[in-house]
Amino acid sequence: MNAEHSITDWFISSYSGPRNNSCVEVRFTGHSTEVRDTKNRAAGTLAFERGQWNSFVRTLPDNMA
Repeated sequence: MNAEHSITDWFISSYSGPRNNSCVEVRFTGHSTEVRDTKNRAAGTLAFERGQWNSFVRTLPDNMA
């Protein structure tokens, strides 16, 4: 996580591409990580505390993290 991200810095995973229709966007805020569906942003946002997000990322296979 980069402390330089602001609350408006949504980004799409580098694993997402034009052939992948299952994209999510992520942004890091001061105390949380937020995730939303790229194709349906109006559906809302999931927010995770930093510790929760870090635990999740650590469980991913090496080729996904």
